[in-house]
Amino acid sequence: MIAENTQTQMRKGILEYCVLLIISRGEIYASDIIAELKSARLLVVEGTLYPLLTRLKNNGLLSYNWVESTSGPPRKYYLLTEKGKSILGQLDSTWQELAYAINTSKKVADNETNDQINLNK
Repeated sequence: MIAENTQTQMRKGILEYCVLLIISRGEIYASDIIAELKSARLLVVEGTLYPLLTRLKNNGLLSYNWVESTSGPPRKYYLLTEKGKSILGQLDSTWQELAYAINTSKKVADNETNDQINLNK
């Protein structure tokens, strides 16, 4: 139960960053964002994504364009604003720092495990 809670919090923590990364490649429709997140194994449903997109838009990180659809009503396509690009750059730096910390910690833990195995031989 504790691991599941931690895993959920970790996923929530990187979801915003991943959404910004996906949108940074160009205009994209919400269902395409969901598909990309699912293919990256970040299981997301519309009820999670739409409030996040609204919050990002209200914070000035995203804008959107309405595009006519051949198969129904117009679709809202999201794109990053200049502020969104700036924030994404900051998040990129933070991600690099976190990845370094995790990889370094993991190497230390792996080395300690290997040392313990060698002592037991």
